[in-house]
Amino acid sequence: MASPPSRLYSFSKSRIYPQSSGVTTDDVLREPKSTQNRKLSQKRKTLLAAVSPEHCQAKVPGAARELPTQGAPSVGVGQGFYSGAETAAHQREKIRALEPLKAKLVTLNEDCNERIMAMRAEERYEISMLKKEKMNLLKLIDKKNEEKISLQSEVSKLRKNLAEEYLRYLSERDARKILIGDLNELRYQREDMSLAQSPGVWGEDPVKLTLALKMTRQDLTRTQMELNTMKANFGDVVPRRDFEMQEKTNKDLQEQLDSLRADYEEVRKEHDLLLQLHMSTLKERDQFFSELQEIQRTSTPRPNWTKCEDVVAGGPERWQMLAADKNSDQLVDVLLEEIGEGLLREKDFFPGLGYGEAIPTFLRFDGPVENKKPSKKEVVHILKDAWKERLAQEQKEKFPDFFFNFLEHRFGPSDAIAWAYTIFENIKLFRTNDIMSQFYAVLMGKRMESVYINQKETVAQLQKEMINADSQNEGLLSMEQFSTILKSIFPLKKEEQIQELMEAGGWHPNSSNADLFNYRVLFMENEEGQSDPFVHKLWEQYVNEKDEYLHELKQELGLELHSEVTLPRMRRALMNIDPSLDKQTLNTYLSQAFQLPISELPEEGSEEEEGTKIWLRLALEQLQMADVKRIGPRDTESTS
Repeated sequence: MASPPSRLYSFSKSRIYPQSSGVTTDDVLREPKSTQNRKLSQKRKTLLAAVSPEHCQAKVPGAARELPTQGAPSVGVGQGFYSGAETAAHQREKIRALEPLKAKLVTLNEDCNERIMAMRAEERYEISMLKKEKMNLLKLIDKKNEEKISLQSEVSKLRKNLAEEYLRYLSERDARKILIGDLNELRYQREDMSLAQSPGVWGEDPVKLTLALKMTRQDLTRTQMELNTMKANFGDVVPRRDFEMQEKTNKDLQEQLDSLRADYEEVRKEHDLLLQLHMSTLKERDQFFSELQEIQRTSTPRPNWTKCEDVVAGGPERWQMLAADKNSDQLVDVLLEEIGEGLLREKDFFPGLGYGEAIPTFLRFDGPVENKKPSKKEVVHILKDAWKERLAQEQKEKFPDFFFNFLEHRFGPSDAIAWAYTIFENIKLFRTNDIMSQFYAVLMGKRMESVYINQKETVAQLQKEMINADSQNEGLLSMEQFSTILKSIFPLKKEEQIQELMEAGGWHPNSSNADLFNYRVLFMENEEGQSDPFVHKLWEQYVNEKDEYLHELKQELGLELHSEVTLPRMRRALMNIDPSLDKQTLNTYLSQAFQLPISELPEEGSEEEEGTKIWLRLALEQLQMADVKRIGPRDTESTS
């Protein structure tokens, strides 16, 4: 049986040690093979030093003289045997601890081998394709060389034929000139004979006639020579009209050529830019692909929401109704509400919050409070009645005080605190319910009552306009009438926002302007107070428009959230982003932002106005709570 050190050494040689933390498989593949071998040898030495004979030697019976323990006092036989067994057990534990690393390294080795084989196969395929392309190009080059040789031989043959034709034309020209000279000589001789034989010339002097004939012949020869010279010199000359016409055509063609060259340069530059853009797009694509792979590898998988069908009360049908047109974040809220509703119904009592200053007035109570366990429908009905009584109230009091007084009047002083706790827990839980969420925001001071009231007035005005447009009182309107009413009530909304409202009302791209729809359905609520998608879309657009308005205000101020803003600067910024603001609305916004009554606002241009300051973050939060909206378009929007 081998000693522990030799066994550990053989074990270390049969293992492939795991990579250190922070080193990925791709880094290992990119390192040279010599570097990897050097690192492996260093790791073997480290492991061997950790399990050196000083740690592994033990007393073996009958071999104490051959294997003494270094630096240890002599012990008995029984004690040495116990130390060896313990060392062996310790080594076995180490072996078992390293077994998962062996499996992991084997798997990593196989994965790396598979990648290398795949890369080699891909390289072989590319090499074979490049060889085929090279052979095709060589064949094409040979073919072009053959065509070039044949064309060169044809050109030399044509040159030879041209030289022969030129010599033949020269000989014909000389022969023609000689023939013309002979013909002229014969004609002259015939004219001389005819003159000598004519009776009218006998009275003239023959010497004079001969001299005149000679001079005439010389003039004719000279004229003939000049004519031949002119033909030789100006045989290729064209008329001026043709020359000017050709020159104009050439100029036009030159301009076209210059224009085409300029276009070509532009196209070439665009092509270069497109190539650069293509290369950058390829790099981005590869980067996004690697990021996608990393995200797919590390990210949490999307939840399977269909698993909630068997858990939620009401089964799959109710879950499908709850999950309709909702994203994952909204589905989490719905699921939390369902879970919270079950837990809320299991509670019989709520713990009282005490009488602290931070506790709302309607919740100040010490001791257990009974849970009335109403249904969601009952809670919504109570909230609607509370809003009706609040709107009918002449002398306004603080909303929390009004809410508690309303509960005392409705349920009596003894049950008012129980109903206050019960309704508070319900509206705090059901955030997806429009009535409950808005009532909770107003009750906790996160939103002003005017926001809810103005939204209700807007919906009522819209409903009134639709009723007036329905002349036959059938509850039907055309899509064209619907669009006209929306644009008249919301003149500042963009075309995309009007289209979103029409789609929420039932319009789709295949619809015709003459299609009729039931507009009364848009303003109906279910028994739990949930509004139609059309009213919900109105509220969503209102919130988005307010956020955009406040964002423009912050950009116009040009300050950070932790900076202070003065009252005159806030006034100027509001007038710049919304020039149509009247003085009363402007003072209302400033009063809300600086938390001052309108009567206590400093006069414009006074020294006290310059000293009125507030943190920009606080001012924006106060405006976010109020009913802030755009009164008219900006100057840039109106001019465009």
